[in-house]
Amino acid sequence: MKLYWYPGSCSLAPHIALCETGTVCELVRTDLFTKKTEHGEDYLALNPKGALPALQLDDGSVITEAAVIMQYIVDRCPASTLLPAGHTLARYRVLEWLNHLASDVHKSFGVLMNPAAPDAFKDTVRAQIGKHFARIAATLAQSPFLGGDTFTLADCYLFTVLGWCAYGGVDLGRWPTLQAYQARIGALPAVQQALREEGLA
Repeated sequence: MKLYWYPGSCSLAPHIALCETGTVCELVRTDLFTKKTEHGEDYLALNPKGALPALQLDDGSVITEAAVIMQYIVDRCPASTLLPAGHTLARYRVLEWLNHLASDVHKSFGVLMNPAAPDAFKDTVRAQIGKHFARIAATLAQSPFLGGDTFTLADCYLFTVLGWCAYGGVDLGRWPTLQAYQARIGALPAVQQALREEGLA
């Protein structure tokens, strides 16, 4: 398999999942702006959406969307605890977090990193992110991980998103619980491996 990625982007989340499950996968660095891979290939020919990440399977099929790619990775490794067993409430809770992070939090940061977005609109978006972070911090004040006592895909995603705060002008210091969580997750072996492989640690 091949994971098309860019350092620190949302592709970091499935990259962490690959490291945590020990899944063998070729990493193909892809420029977010030129849409060219490190080998000079046209990424848009592989993924017309243009967004990262994408996972190309051995048969040439392509899966997109970080949350979906992570689920595919885990489904290949039944022994993994990154996603609770099927048909359990715990599993749906993790999927609930994944969808929230993707649709509400992740997309909001996209606005903050858009140079064409008006500053007043960005301030409104930061306020909305603050509300999301306050709720997430309240959850993490009660348990070490989003899904409870176990590191899951939701944590892979949240850790990735928290890494964008400095670029988006969001002061993470407002939520000490999130700062402590970020440091704790960042020290996990699989996360450290992914960060090293992306040149971020």
